[in-house]
Amino acid sequence: MAKLTAASLMLLALLAAAAVSTASATGTTIPGLKARRSRFLLANSAVYNTPWPSYTCSKKTAAVCLAPGSPGPACCDGQCVDTAASADHCGGCNKVCKHGRVCCGGRCVDLLSDRDNCGKCFNQCNSKCSYGFCNYAQ
Repeated sequence: MAKLTAASLMLLALLAAAAVSTASATGTTIPGLKARRSRFLLANSAVYNTPWPSYTCSKKTAAVCLAPGSPGPACCDGQCVDTAASADHCGGCNKVCKHGRVCCGGRCVDLLSDRDNCGKCFNQCNSKCSYGFCNYAQ
C-alpha cells in the first residue's frame, strides 16, 4: 500500500467531516456513527422548545391584549405592548423615545436630570436631580 502524504490525509479528513455534516443536516445517519446532541440544549430543551405565546392583535381582535399574561393592553402594529413602559411605544403607538431617554408612565424622560424620575422611574427628588441622584453635591 502506498504511503499517505499529509495533504492526502488532510483531504480525507475534510471529506469525512463534510459527509458527517451533510448527513446531520439532511437527517440521514451514516452506519457506524452515533448521533450526538448537545448536553446544554438537551438540559434546556423545555426552555428552547416551548413556543412563545401568541399575542398578535388587530383592530378586530384587540381584546387579546387584555388577556392575563399579555405584554400590554394596547395593540400597536399587530403586537400587544405596554405604552406606559415601552420605549418604542411610549404613551401611544409608534412614539419612540429619543436616545438616552426612558419611558416612565407613558412619558419619555431623562433619568439623569428629571426630578420626578431621578435615576429610576417614579423616584421623586425634593429639590434637584443631578446625574441620576437626588440632591447630588457637585
